[in-house]
Amino acid sequence: MGFRTCWKSRHKNGPMSRSYRWVRPGLAALLWMCMILFACGTEAVGETKRVIQKDGEFDVTYNDTVTSENQTIYAFNHTISRNKTEGVRVSVDVLSDRLDSPILFVVRQKQAVLSFQVPLILRGLYQRKYPYYHVGRTLCQPPTLAASETQYFFVDVSTLSSQGTNYQLRVSRVESFTLQTDKKFSFTASPSQPQYFKYVFPDGVDTVIVKVNADNKFPCSVMSIQDIQCPVYDLDNNVAFIGMYQTMTKKGAITVQRKDFPSNSFYVVVVVKTEDEACGGPLRFYPLRPDEIIDAGNRTKTLDVVVSPAINSEVYVIGMLFCLGIFLSFYLLTLLYACLENRRMKKKREVFQNPADMSPAETASLLGKNGDGKIPASPHEYGSIADNASTLSSEPITDSATSTDNNYGYMGQEPFKRRPVLNHLHRVAIHIERSLDSIARSRQESLSSVEEEDYDTLDDIDSDKNIVRTKKFLCVSDLARKDKRVLSKKYQIYFWNIATIAVFYALPVIQLVITYQTVVNVTGNQDICYYNFLCAHPLGVVSAFNNILSNLGYVMLGLLFLLIVLKREIVHKRALERNDINALECGIPKHFGLFYAMGTALMMEGFLSGCYHVCPNYTNFQFDTSFMYMIAGLCMLKLYQKRHPDINASAYTAYACLAAVIFFSVLGVVFGRGNTAFWIVFSIIHILATLLLSTQLYYMGRWRLDAGVMRRIIYVIYTDCIRQCSGPMYIDRMVLLVMGNIVNWSLAAYGLIERPNDFASYLLAIAICNLLLYFAFYIIMKLRSGERIKCLAFACILFTAVIWGFALYFFFQGLSTWQKTPAESREHNRYCVLLSFFDDHDIWHFLSSIAMFGSFLVLLTMDDDLDTVQRDKIYVF
Repeated sequence: MGFRTCWKSRHKNGPMSRSYRWVRPGLAALLWMCMILFACGTEAVGETKRVIQKDGEFDVTYNDTVTSENQTIYAFNHTISRNKTEGVRVSVDVLSDRLDSPILFVVRQKQAVLSFQVPLILRGLYQRKYPYYHVGRTLCQPPTLAASETQYFFVDVSTLSSQGTNYQLRVSRVESFTLQTDKKFSFTASPSQPQYFKYVFPDGVDTVIVKVNADNKFPCSVMSIQDIQCPVYDLDNNVAFIGMYQTMTKKGAITVQRKDFPSNSFYVVVVVKTEDEACGGPLRFYPLRPDEIIDAGNRTKTLDVVVSPAINSEVYVIGMLFCLGIFLSFYLLTLLYACLENRRMKKKREVFQNPADMSPAETASLLGKNGDGKIPASPHEYGSIADNASTLSSEPITDSATSTDNNYGYMGQEPFKRRPVLNHLHRVAIHIERSLDSIARSRQESLSSVEEEDYDTLDDIDSDKNIVRTKKFLCVSDLARKDKRVLSKKYQIYFWNIATIAVFYALPVIQLVITYQTVVNVTGNQDICYYNFLCAHPLGVVSAFNNILSNLGYVMLGLLFLLIVLKREIVHKRALERNDINALECGIPKHFGLFYAMGTALMMEGFLSGCYHVCPNYTNFQFDTSFMYMIAGLCMLKLYQKRHPDINASAYTAYACLAAVIFFSVLGVVFGRGNTAFWIVFSIIHILATLLLSTQLYYMGRWRLDAGVMRRIIYVIYTDCIRQCSGPMYIDRMVLLVMGNIVNWSLAAYGLIERPNDFASYLLAIAICNLLLYFAFYIIMKLRSGERIKCLAFACILFTAVIWGFALYFFFQGLSTWQKTPAESREHNRYCVLLSFFDDHDIWHFLSSIAMFGSFLVLLTMDDDLDTVQRDKIYVF
């Protein structure tokens, strides 16, 4: 009582006496409530988390029901060994179509955990949802160090659905989990039932090719090569996370190297995609509701896989030696021909150096000298050798120009006059009569800096260009009046310009293709590059070394052509130094600048084609075609220059036009596919350019494009067609230009109607058609004018025509095409056809490089028969 009294008395009068009065009952109530909640919670957990554990057996189907109140765990065990890998596959079927409460399956292994829900929802483009009620997954099998080991794994089945959901579970062994070399294995797969298998490199094999084939194009699928590690990415939404992969329809192939897999083994994973759009298939409709579920239908696909050893290092060496041997043989043949030619010329010079005795009168007669002893030729003029003193170079050119109308004609007017070949006495006499002063003067002037703009190269004829160039029948002497030193420098600009273009063009190309190859190697995405995967042999970081090596021919033969041109130029310069009459006054004027540009373009074509084949695709296809356009343009310019040396286009104009062509090529590749507006604009530009070029060629440049051009056109039509019906003045030129316009208008109409996807090849076809047309016209007119084709040139023509025929056959085999999806492109892949190293496209590289080299030789030698013909007897056409 004393204590209670003391407590009461202590708090009775205190300020908190009333609050403390309620503490003890409050604490008691709080404690009572916690005990009730704990008891209720324990009871609830006990009701919803009832765990059922079962011992599972392989190849047994379990039919069970799962709800939110129970969780079933299946325990499995199996024995694995170090020398044998056995796959384990878990298959699940859900017998309910409810999507709001899926069943969760979790497979717990020693070193991995795999979980998935059923129904399995896979997403497609635009987040379309596709449900799958049957799911099959292969368990990851990590390697073991023990000779034999028993491993356990558990399959947990649970759901949050309060209603019971029936399911079927089956765990089975995959007997053929490890693939055997050169043995085909067939299997089925679907988006929810991917498959993967293991392959171990056998001893002595460092590279293999994994090939997957299917009979049906769709559904679209993905094959992947992954390292032996867990987890294995075998669903459509994660298969691209690791390793190498590519889409496929009927064919797929990936070259695998041992050095990329430290465990000397890898997984081959095959996944069927939820949609076919990536393989070029139809695209499904856009869902009207964001969460709309779409029935995927039957997307089961039957495939077969085979792993074959790739080529060994010996095949690489044989392929490289074969490639070098082919093109080095051309060097040997050229050297042999040059030795025989030098031997023949040496014998010829020996005959000239021992002439018979002759009188001064005979020497003067052979020289064609007058009484004053003057020589009617200057070593720096391209004029004709006249028969009397009335046609000396000092005579006004206008007189000779106007007097030639009655002397020169084509077949049917007057027989073709060929200058008789001078005998050795005549040559020796001419060589003796060339004064030392003229030789010193020619050497001194050749060393001086002469530019075409420094002075008027046609002193007295500039005002009479219209008279000379509009004659009905022109000869080379009429269009070879400018100083040869000026023209040589003008045409050398072609070489220096294309060399500069090549340097600036090649540097960013190298950087880009290295980036492409690096991206392919790092990401493993094999869809970036359009290889022939059945014949793509890697070397180092390069994925298709054989496609790059086969371009060596362009470089080697381009260099050989440059050496041949250099040899000819040296011989020609020596002939000029010794005042050879044929070099000074006869034949087609020798200008080598365009030949040097053609050889450089051929070398760059090989280099850039090799860069393109590092990673071929539509974005860098212009690398492979840019110098093809230049080669075609330079060949046409060279053909025109042969008979029109004074009025050929300058290097700046020519390369500007070629730049415009390449610009349109890029636009066509980027914007031309199915773009009607682009094709209309391009066709109009194509036709207008054809008309302008036709007018330029017909009037030899003697017309003006100004405000009065329409008035002059109407006037010509009125005078020549309405007032009096007269034929064209230049019939041969008109025939060529009419044929050219028909061809170009037809190509423009084809492009506008068909709108081909490969615009770059279409543009190249236009250039090649025009080149072939002009070349055929040149040959026909050459024969029609009474000229002949020497044996060497004729042999080059036949040889080149045959090689071009075979080359085009291999070109049209079409081993890949970037006009389609990568998966569709792989349908065209084929095996190697030469030495187990080169495919059809490599053979195209070999043959086309040889054919281009032969074509260049034809242009170089086709007018060798005119080397002893006066220029006023060589017709212009």
